[in-house]
Amino acid sequence: MENRQQFASRYGFIMAAVGSAVGLGNIWRFPAVAYENGGGAFLIPYLIALLTAGIPLLILEFTMGHKYRGSGPLSYFRMNKGAEWLGWWQVLVAFVISTYYAVIIAWALSYTVFSFDLKWGDKPDAFLVGEYLKVADPGVFGSLVPGVLIPLLIVWIVTIAVLFKGVAKGIEKLNKIFLPLLFIMFTLIVIRAITLDGAAEGLNAFFEPRWDLLTSGKVWVAAYGQIFFSLSIAFAIMITYSSYLPKKSDINNNAFITGFANSGFELLAGIGVFAALGFMAQQQGVPVDEVVKSGIGLAFMVFPSIINSFPGLNEVFGVLFFLSLVFAGMTSLISIVEVYVAALQDKFSISRSKAVLFGGLVSALFSLIYASNGGLNFLDIVDHFINTYGIVLSGLIEVILIGWVFKKLGELQNHANSLSDLRTGSWWVICLKFVTPVLLGYMLIQLVITEFKEPYGGYPVDALIKYGAVTSVTIILLGVLLSFLKWDKNKTAKEHKEAM
Repeated sequence: MENRQQFASRYGFIMAAVGSAVGLGNIWRFPAVAYENGGGAFLIPYLIALLTAGIPLLILEFTMGHKYRGSGPLSYFRMNKGAEWLGWWQVLVAFVISTYYAVIIAWALSYTVFSFDLKWGDKPDAFLVGEYLKVADPGVFGSLVPGVLIPLLIVWIVTIAVLFKGVAKGIEKLNKIFLPLLFIMFTLIVIRAITLDGAAEGLNAFFEPRWDLLTSGKVWVAAYGQIFFSLSIAFAIMITYSSYLPKKSDINNNAFITGFANSGFELLAGIGVFAALGFMAQQQGVPVDEVVKSGIGLAFMVFPSIINSFPGLNEVFGVLFFLSLVFAGMTSLISIVEVYVAALQDKFSISRSKAVLFGGLVSALFSLIYASNGGLNFLDIVDHFINTYGIVLSGLIEVILIGWVFKKLGELQNHANSLSDLRTGSWWVICLKFVTPVLLGYMLIQLVITEFKEPYGGYPVDALIKYGAVTSVTIILLGVLLSFLKWDKNKTAKEHKEAM
C-alpha cells in the first residue's frame, strides 16, 4: 500500500488552503460586489453567508478528504459508490478552470514587465484588446499571440515544477513563500492608495451603508455567491488538500482560520481598490460610481489608468499590483491542478511524476485556446458557464446527496468533532441540509432566468451554446463515463479501512 503524502505542518496546510482561496476574484470581484450590494451594509449578509455556508462547506470538504484519504473521485467513491461521478465532474471543472486561469496569470506576468516603462500608454483599454491581445470577433480563434504564449509557458513550467516536488516540498513550500509576500505587497499597495488625493471619497463610497438594500433578495444571493466562489469549494480542491493532512488534525479550527483569512484579504482588497478608484474619480472629475469596474476590466484597464495618474513611483506601484495578481493566481492555480493530478494518481495507480506530467501538459495544450486572438472571448464565455453550471450546480448536488440522499452529515460531523477543539453542533447540519441548498437553488434559478432574458455579455447565442453550454454538458458526461472505470481493489478496500 502506497503511503499518502502529507503536509509537513498544520501551518503549511493552512497556508495552502488560504493560498487556494485567495485568488484573483478576491482582488477584482469582491470590491465591486460589495459596493453594488449595499456598501458597508453588505458586510452583514456577507458575514452571515460566511458562517452559514462558507465555513460549514469548508468543514464538510476538509472532513471528507481527511476521513476518506483520497482525491475528489476516490473520496466520493469511498463515501458512496454512486457518488463517484460527482467527484469526476468536480475534477473536470477544475481542469477547465486551470486552462484559462493560467492565461490570466500570464497576462498579469506580462503587465508586471510592462509596468517598468508603463508600456500600455495613455489608452490602456485599447492597448489590452488591440496591441496586446489583438482580440478577434467572438467565435474566431485567429492565431496564437506571442506576447501571451511566452509568459503562459513560464506559468506552466513553474506550476509543473512545483507539483513535481510533491505536497510538502512543493505546494507547502511555495505557499509559505508566496502567500506572506502577497500580503506584504498588497498591504504596501493599500498604504499607498489610502494616501492619495480622493482616497477618502473612494472609501466612503465603499463603506457607506445602504441599509435599505438589506431587504433585497438579490443582495443576499450576492453575499452567498461571493462566499461560495471565493473559498475554492465544490471543485474538489479542499477535499484533495485535506486528504494530505495528518490523521490527528483540528479540522473545524482549520476551516474557521481559512474562511476568516480569505475574508480578511477580501476586505483589504476592497480598501485598496476603492481608495485607488477614489483617486481616479477625482483626477477625472467624475463620481466614484462612474469608474467602478470588476474583473478583467478593473485589473487590466482601470488600474493601468490609475497607475498612469500617480504623482510618483508609478512603475513601482504597477509592479507591486500586477505581481500581487501573479502570486494570488499561482497559489490558486497550483491547488486547482493538484485536484486532477491526485485523481489521476488514485484512479490509474500511476506515479505522481507521470500524473503531473500528463495532467500538466494536457491542460497547458488546452490553455493555448485562450492564448489566441479569440482567447478573451472564449475565456469570458467558458468562465461564465463553468461558474454557473459547474461550480454552483455541482455544489448544490453535493450538499443534497451528502445531506439528504446518503445521510452522511452525522457521521462526518462526528469524525470532525472527534479531532477538533471547537465542536460543531446542530447549526452545522441545519446550514448544510437547509440553508445552503435553498440559497444555492435560488441562486441557480435566478442565473438561469437571467440567461434566458438576454444572452450573456451580448455574445451571439450560437457562440454561447457551442463554447459555453457544450463545455458544461461535456464535462458532466465525461465525469459519468470516468466513474464506470474500475478501481484497484486494494485502493478501495484496504486503504479505505486504513483511512477510517
